[in-house]
Amino acid sequence: MKNILFTGLALAALTFASSCKKDQNSNDSSFSQRSTKASYASASALPVQTVSGNITTNTTWDASKVWEISGVLTVKNGATLTILPGTYIKSTVNTANVPNGVLVIQKGSKISAVGTAQNPIVFTSRYLLGDATKAAAPGDFGGIILLGNAHVNTSTGKKLIEGLPGSEYEFGGSVENDNSGTIQYVRIEYAGFNLSADNEVNGLTCGGVGNLTTLDHIEVNYGRDDSFEFFGGSVNASYLVSKAADDDNFDFDNGYNGSISFAVAVADKNSTHSTSGGGSDSNGIESDNNAPAEDPTFSLTPKTHPVLSNISIIGTSTTNSGYKYAVRNRRGAEIELYDSIITGYPSGFVFDGTTPGSSVLDGNDFHGFTAAITPAGTYAGNTQSTATPAPSFSIGQPFFNDGTLNLLGASKGAFPSTNWAAGWSTL
Repeated sequence: MKNILFTGLALAALTFASSCKKDQNSNDSSFSQRSTKASYASASALPVQTVSGNITTNTTWDASKVWEISGVLTVKNGATLTILPGTYIKSTVNTANVPNGVLVIQKGSKISAVGTAQNPIVFTSRYLLGDATKAAAPGDFGGIILLGNAHVNTSTGKKLIEGLPGSEYEFGGSVENDNSGTIQYVRIEYAGFNLSADNEVNGLTCGGVGNLTTLDHIEVNYGRDDSFEFFGGSVNASYLVSKAADDDNFDFDNGYNGSISFAVAVADKNSTHSTSGGGSDSNGIESDNNAPAEDPTFSLTPKTHPVLSNISIIGTSTTNSGYKYAVRNRRGAEIELYDSIITGYPSGFVFDGTTPGSSVLDGNDFHGFTAAITPAGTYAGNTQSTATPAPSFSIGQPFFNDGTLNLLGASKGAFPSTNWAAGWSTL
């Protein structure tokens, strides 16, 4: 068995504040980023090419330079942006309340960001790439947004993406087999931007993305909001890593009904944690059918109904006030969850204001310090625990803050057999 190892690259202190819907809060604001075969030091020695505005013709970025995004860079008019293995991307210096370092792929355009296990593509903080004026922090890079023509369950079948102003960032349609391109072997680090309350850019945001789009082997770490968020659409994804998300690791809204398999979320108690109403609101998974303003009855169709298998949501070994729910299914959403491991959050799986209805839970191990599943029930085919310390459910050592990670060993969850995160990710 090959262990998943963490080797220290940097340890920095920072103070971080925000006026977003969920305030960032941490009782120990140290951050730790990990080295991989992709070298920050080597990239720091490369020339820098600044890009801004729009990409309207097919364009290729290679690893001979670092690509620096100024403001919001939009791929449009059917163009394809190709990014070659080993390429590093950062943003210019941020200006308060101005979106920066955001890459948007408009409807009808594509991204082809295909790295390898040995040479991933890395979107990261400028402060890891030769600018030593401050420590890397969530929000240093903007994020990646894919906008597609697949369904979204609003009354118009269209929606403007969160986090950016302007009608050009609309998504949604009726083309379920829409193709926004390919993202493989990619890391997105220290991303996120808060435009206003309930209006943020995540690490990777998918709006109405169709099922011919390819998303696999993607890591988002130390983001300012969610790691991955899916607004409608039917795109499938696999081999996803979320580490130290400020808000939610995986967030589903507006009728998303794709499948996600082999995905892991790992909490770092020393990272920032979102709050709402004075309490923690940082979750492993959050799933909503729609926002109250769109329909207060939460009955828009198609329903948000992700199909999730072999997922590991890992919190902390002892209860931590920085976190809330491992899985929060609310506002009319439905969910299917199979062969997964949920452990180390105050509450495990919660039907929050919803009933199981068309949801399916089968073959899972659930833990929560106060409750494994809410409302209480037998939930045949699943195990439940409220133990302290949190159980590992046969995973070698799943807790980030408890020493060297070993995420192998269990017959279910994200790593039932092989370490697919080796080499390209920071796990």
